Amino acid sequence: MPSQVHPSPVPSQWLRSYLLLTAGLCGAIVMVVEVLGSRVIGPFFGVSLFVWTSLITVTLVALALGYAFGGRLADRTESPALLYAIVLAAGLCVLAVPLLQAVVLKACVGLGLRLGSLLASAVLFGPALFLLGCVSPLLVRLLANEMKSLGRTVGGLYALSTAGSFVGTVATGFFLIGVLGVSRIFLLSGALLCALAATYFFAFRRQRLLGLVAMLLPLGLFLIPSDALPSKILVDGTRATVIEKRDSFYGNLRVVDYQAGERHTRELAIDGLIQGGGDVATGLSVYEYPYPMQFLPVALHPDGRSSLVIGLGAGFIARWYAARGIETEVVDIDPAVVDLARKHFNFPATIPVHIEDARHFLAQSKKSFDYIVLDVFNGDTTPGHLLSVEAMRLLAQRLKPQGVLAINLIGSLRRENFMTASVIHTLQTVFDQVQIIPLIRDVAQQQSGNLVVLAYRGAQRSSNSAAYAQEPVHPMARDLVTHALQKRFSFPVDTPAMLLTDDFNPIDLRDLWMKEEVRSNILETTDLDILLG
Repeated sequence: MPSQVHPSPVPSQWLRSYLLLTAGLCGAIVMVVEVLGSRVIGPFFGVSLFVWTSLITVTLVALALGYAFGGRLADRTESPALLYAIVLAAGLCVLAVPLLQAVVLKACVGLGLRLGSLLASAVLFGPALFLLGCVSPLLVRLLANEMKSLGRTVGGLYALSTAGSFVGTVATGFFLIGVLGVSRIFLLSGALLCALAATYFFAFRRQRLLGLVAMLLPLGLFLIPSDALPSKILVDGTRATVIEKRDSFYGNLRVVDYQAGERHTRELAIDGLIQGGGDVATGLSVYEYPYPMQFLPVALHPDGRSSLVIGLGAGFIARWYAARGIETEVVDIDPAVVDLARKHFNFPATIPVHIEDARHFLAQSKKSFDYIVLDVFNGDTTPGHLLSVEAMRLLAQRLKPQGVLAINLIGSLRRENFMTASVIHTLQTVFDQVQIIPLIRDVAQQQSGNLVVLAYRGAQRSSNSAAYAQEPVHPMARDLVTHALQKRFSFPVDTPAMLLTDDFNPIDLRDLWMKEEVRSNILETTDLDILLG
């Protein structure tokens, strides 16, 4: 005899509505976890293609295993109690993410960018996503009363779950990150799942003690102050203090003070990558890369009167140009960066800032400039859409005839230099003159580092060093700046390179080793408590 499928007991109208609410909310939390995942592991592993690949892989595998396991459980029970026990467990796993973040990331840090980000994602997000994957099969079992309506029931559930995912994605990406911050969103999401389970046990099963315990579990975590700013004495005696941290829509921002004796410096970091640092007393950059991008364009074009700085960082470059009477504008996509630059790095409110994507600004603006400085980093590299030949043509259109373009790159001149050479080759198809100034003391030994690239049209010009001879340079940067200003590098004519286009620009894939090197350097030079606290 063929086996018969026995329909589940028909739930009450109230319980049926509650089960539908569960489908939508669990679908939303799945996407909250996935969207926020990159923000949790970003300070350690950056926000690269491989980090997103790890997150998507973990999400798909965990959900698939959850669907399979949940289906087996659904064949063994018709009680909603198991469903809401799983929802409660999923809530606790979500609540645990901000608590376990530092421990897990420290344990995975030595595994490299790919394996480390994959394992960290699996440990932090896998359990919650697996349990949330179990929810849908159990809901189908509880709501499918008749075989003739099974398709409609399953379709409706998945539509509701997907609608919840849409709401969770939009709410998190467009609103919650900028309002609550990453840790509080995880706490809120976990608390909602616990409350969902608690309400079921309290209202539908009359198990008031269990419901009360499930409700109270997340409340203790909300009492833990999550806004505490870490401060500690480093091994060399320097006191490091995070004076402000903020989750914006584009990254985790931190302003960190370092004090040792009379030395007092301040840095701005986004997802662990330093965006600028200066001496609090003098206002001078303690890092080398701003100086060539300030001095050399002016040395090549002393009569320039206007500048555009793309990528504000801590604001040193834009502030320098404006202080010399050069009409200066800034483009930056993140208003939080502008706010921190003005609040902590004396960036003048009189310098206009356009809050938008650089490509969009370049395409829409009709103004032209004597100097354009491109100093943008997303994760560990300059975004590919700003290094394509189409982007270079837009930059050239925004330059006046004698104008000079300066670009800050992290690149390689010797080892695996294909992508760096490709950036230079792409520039050379648009500009007549392209010069590379390595901010690397020993090009033959150091594998990668900051490169300042200058580009302009017309005949080669001599650089008038008198234009910057009297300009102050911070002692911490002076030796390397002096060395760099006297050096130029050219790739041999037979160096392999490709033309980078919007259609094909594999810079994320081909420069993986360099991203890992950058991240390794960040972890070696930045205290982990300051990075994650």
